[in-house]
Amino acid sequence: MESESIRPSASYSFLLRLSYPNKIGMLAEIARVLSANGGDLGAMDIVTVHLGQMVREITVNARSQEHAKQLEEAVAQLSSVTILSASDRVFLLHQGGKIHVENKVPLTNRDTLSMAYTPGVARVCEAIAAQPDLAYELTIKSNSVAVVSDGSAVLGLGDIGPAAAMPVMEGKAMLFREFGQIHAYPICLAARETEEIVDTVARIAVGFGGINLEDISAPRCFEIEEKLQERLDIPVFHDDQHGTAVVVLAALINSARLLGRELSAQRYVILGAGSAGVAVAKMLLKFGCRSIVVCDRKGIIQSGRSDLTPIKQWLATHTNPDGIRGTAKEAMTGADVFIGVSAGGRVSAEDIRDMREPRTVFALANPTPEVMPEVAARYAQIIATGRSDYPNQINNVLAFPGIFQGALSVRASRITEGMKLAAAEAIASCIPASEVAPEYVVPSVFNREVAKGVAQAVAQAAKKDRVARA
Repeated sequence: MESESIRPSASYSFLLRLSYPNKIGMLAEIARVLSANGGDLGAMDIVTVHLGQMVREITVNARSQEHAKQLEEAVAQLSSVTILSASDRVFLLHQGGKIHVENKVPLTNRDTLSMAYTPGVARVCEAIAAQPDLAYELTIKSNSVAVVSDGSAVLGLGDIGPAAAMPVMEGKAMLFREFGQIHAYPICLAARETEEIVDTVARIAVGFGGINLEDISAPRCFEIEEKLQERLDIPVFHDDQHGTAVVVLAALINSARLLGRELSAQRYVILGAGSAGVAVAKMLLKFGCRSIVVCDRKGIIQSGRSDLTPIKQWLATHTNPDGIRGTAKEAMTGADVFIGVSAGGRVSAEDIRDMREPRTVFALANPTPEVMPEVAARYAQIIATGRSDYPNQINNVLAFPGIFQGALSVRASRITEGMKLAAAEAIASCIPASEVAPEYVVPSVFNREVAKGVAQAVAQAAKKDRVARA
């Protein structure tokens, strides 16, 4: 049964084109029916008025596809209203794809053509052949990123394959361009073997200044990133891991400041031991935090378990210093901070109540958090989610555009731990200390200063870590 606590959003927005008698009260009756059934009304535009009939388009936000259908059926019950069409606005937005390539130089005459292409281009090719680093100056390489996925772990959808992953990768390319002024290309691979993916990406990397790995399932994602970085002299960044971890750390920095606590002195429980959970744990360790307990579906990860993968064995060795055992619920007792990167509905209000006050809860599963903010608010002082319709959205777009922009600006050979920590601190500092509040511990994704600040901090850290080449 659909949760009534999920708010209507543009993610399930549809457009109703209706015809009805042009009489006073008709629009009000339609609006009443939609609102009474939980619809969130937007624009109501007149299309035509002819022979006493009004044709109008109404934008409605729903909670889900099923809810949208219910709203449509409720309007259809009005005897004098005819539904001419019902269009899913999300699908309309994706028609023909969301990105395209444009020429930087207009081809308006023969001279331009002869310089941009043959015969003039031959001299540029010869220059690069003689001095390969000129590719950074004379091609798009210096400001381009490949967004690579095999479609095995797409958003909350799981293994849906490379073709179905394309809309997400196109969206990622949009974000790179909008927030980082970087040209990004969606590359979805019909490959699953680790070596096959590594070899394919390594062979096409010539034309890119960086590789952004996306939506590749764990534990393969760890090995793929590591092996690619060994083979390539450009940054390889798995955003599901490091982007999430950077933004989580930024929000935790401001949360700890607001609560008057030392971030490294708090006790953390991380629910979820996939790519994001592992990266968050590693980032906290790098920042100096030691009291970290990571849990998976079977409970607390500890060295006494015999079912651990290599990466979970690493977690057992480097986290849970007190060696506690049991369930995630037991781990949360007395904890200061809960970070959920698992699945919806895994945590109850009682679990949060058993934490140490003041409580910080980051429930980041999408679209349904581990615990809904309204429930967590009974006991938690600071709450963050991965959703855009609640305060404190933990969104990777705050991290990866600036990280890549900074790395590309200095031609970094890799992205170091120091660069990631610098990015987190830069994101946190985008909110002045006087403005930090329980519902404002992480900046808005539309704050254009974030990417700039992150890029500058990352470029400086790259130089400090001696991976900058320009």
